[in-house]
Amino acid sequence: MAYLWFKAFHLIAMTCWFAGIFYLPRLYVYHSMADDETSLDRFKIMERKLFWGIMTPSAVLTVIFGCLLFSTNFQFYMQSGWMHAKLFCVFLLIIYHILCWHFLKIFKANKNTRSHKFYRWFNEAPVILLLAIIIFVVVKPF
Repeated sequence: MAYLWFKAFHLIAMTCWFAGIFYLPRLYVYHSMADDETSLDRFKIMERKLFWGIMTPSAVLTVIFGCLLFSTNFQFYMQSGWMHAKLFCVFLLIIYHILCWHFLKIFKANKNTRSHKFYRWFNEAPVILLLAIIIFVVVKPF
């Protein structure tokens, strides 16, 4: 029974994390195109609240509930190739999250030198990771 609760909370936290992961780089796109002080300040507030209020707590909860799920059947997961692939994608997602934090600090200091096109491309990476993670977990291709 605990497994199902862990799974439900893992999926809820993951959904919230990905919502932030998809939206924050989109804010970076608009922030990089803004040039008036009011807009720049507004984007800084939105980005900070999204990163620290939604994304980071959701990422932490996703990892915690994922570890709890993992612990319910440790031997099975350790022998499953799909789980290793999934965990590698989660590792990449955590790196992406840290890169979002790096860009957050750059925008906060008014030192962004990247164009909106860069952030548009940057916004695509988590889509690929989400697709891979879902396929690994549902299809279990290996």
